[in-house]
Amino acid sequence: MMASLAALAQRPDDSSFMKKSVFEDLPALVMANGKIELTILTHGGAMTSLVLLDDPLKLSPLWNPIRLARQAGQPNNFGGSIGHFVCVDGFGPTSPEEKAAGMPGHGEAYEQPWDLRYSGKEGHTATLTFSAKLPLVQELLTRTLRMVDGESVVYVQSELESETAFDRPVCWAEHATIGAPFLQPGVTAVDMSTHRAKTRPHDPDPDGGLHHRLASGKDFSWPEAPAIDGGKLNMRVSPANGGWTDHTTCLMDPARALVFVTALNPEKKMLFGYVFRREDYPWLQSWEFYPANGAWARGLEFSTQPFDVPRREAIQMNSLFDTPTYRWLPAKSRIATHFLMFLTSAPDGMRKVDDVRLESGRLIVEDHEAGKQITLAASLPL
Repeated sequence: MMASLAALAQRPDDSSFMKKSVFEDLPALVMANGKIELTILTHGGAMTSLVLLDDPLKLSPLWNPIRLARQAGQPNNFGGSIGHFVCVDGFGPTSPEEKAAGMPGHGEAYEQPWDLRYSGKEGHTATLTFSAKLPLVQELLTRTLRMVDGESVVYVQSELESETAFDRPVCWAEHATIGAPFLQPGVTAVDMSTHRAKTRPHDPDPDGGLHHRLASGKDFSWPEAPAIDGGKLNMRVSPANGGWTDHTTCLMDPARALVFVTALNPEKKMLFGYVFRREDYPWLQSWEFYPANGAWARGLEFSTQPFDVPRREAIQMNSLFDTPTYRWLPAKSRIATHFLMFLTSAPDGMRKVDDVRLESGRLIVEDHEAGKQITLAASLPL
């Protein structure tokens, strides 16, 4: 049964884990469990801030381009496309025909109002369920977020329902992006369960006066990517200085049911990451935006396709590395996706993440070379 956001927010049993708020003057909800606090926009559903409650600085790893633009004296042109937002049905620019018909880039979901369908707590688990109608593609997106008291984990389950009577290919990405100051020059390192990768084909001179470091359209084995000058660049650690932009895609390890991507800042001793079903999202795109003014961003975008390209291009590509570049949504049916995100402090000496696995109610993170391990409670399955 649909209930108004105001009525749900005022329920006494909800007050312990949810409250109404604003984020950069945008209406939001804040969900907390005594360990972490997550901010979600009520228009577009972006997850805009995730912080540790015992962190005095309340540093969120998620990209806040509104703040970065304000600090640089630039206008805010971002709306709901901030932090971690969902791109469905569509991931990338539109065709001329789609644009003329009113279809936005990256799909409709992040521009639609999200209705709060359910808010409640059973035992130690708090739940929020949102829905968003996508009128142009005639689909309904439902997203459920869960937190368990005392855990450093957010569990996210989504369903996309077709309202049409024909099978269709869909394009779906979780536009997860980290940003400054968590994304720190020469410090912040990204690790993931992958080997096969490719640089995005590009023109010599990108917009905004930035330059490419990577060769165009080349296969490589993560993390050693081919540079324009013929050498190799290790893509784990952010560059020491700005003025660069690049894209790469990685095929997530097909031998694993659950795959991961993490971002570690060893100076701030903070680790952020995702674990997701490989069958839901076989690709991870790294969009790297490193302007000279320090307003840095790096995508950890897990998706059904290797690059954010127009729908027609993704479908005509069909496959890359023998893996499909889109997903089917059957007529009058639903498909689902599952992932978790986590944020935790990191021990002294941790420099790399070799493995993240979910087993027996625990999330285990390992740096083999340094002999470091983080074990987090993670009681809900994926």
